[in-house]
Amino acid sequence: MIHIPTSPSFHYLGDLSAWLIAFLGARWVYRQRRASVETLARQTAPDYFISLALGGAAGAWLLGSINTLQDARPVLSHSVAGALAGAIVAVEVWKWVRGVRGSTGGPFVIPLTLGIMVGRWGCLFAGLPDHTYGIPTSLPWGVDLGDGIARHPVQIYESLAMLAFLLVYWRALTRERQWATRHGFHAFVLFYAVQRFAWEFFKPYPKIVGPLNVFNLAMIGLILYALVWIARGNDRPAAA
Repeated sequence: MIHIPTSPSFHYLGDLSAWLIAFLGARWVYRQRRASVETLARQTAPDYFISLALGGAAGAWLLGSINTLQDARPVLSHSVAGALAGAIVAVEVWKWVRGVRGSTGGPFVIPLTLGIMVGRWGCLFAGLPDHTYGIPTSLPWGVDLGDGIARHPVQIYESLAMLAFLLVYWRALTRERQWATRHGFHAFVLFYAVQRFAWEFFKPYPKIVGPLNVFNLAMIGLILYALVWIARGNDRPAAA
């Protein structure tokens, strides 16, 4: 068992680090993939980003709170999975209203992946009050978050999974692989949703339908969303 020093304040440090690394990722995209950023600018307007932000905030607090309000000690909470789902819904509605076709998410893939990858460590060091801890385990890499119980380090599982995606995606993007340039955002959503769906079974969250919690259900929705877009195959390469 590995003892982890924890403090709720570490969550804020993790969030700050996540935003910083996401900014650096966005800067790389702007410098190295300028065409995709310019395409995004031509396709959208300022209210696109307002819709994205409002949808992300609403989804984050809605899904996070649906989950934690079922606890013995109900509290309001937020979730990056909910933020992603909410932002996608808001953007798709905006695109439908404005008649925009094709993907607009490509330039966000690297910043989002980096942010999740780093932010999850903040969740780990925030400890039990963060409500993101895993179920007990007898595996040698179980972590003690202050209660003397070895738990699955689900935050590390997710961080390493997103790192693996980033390495594969970045390599494919720099080599102009079609799946990365045409469907980069949908590949990101699909991978994120699949890995998050799996890790949810290692968390003590309340079940809603059979063995599935609210995040399992949300991830099924994201998986279907990504698969439908990929099957349509009509994204514009420049948007990736």
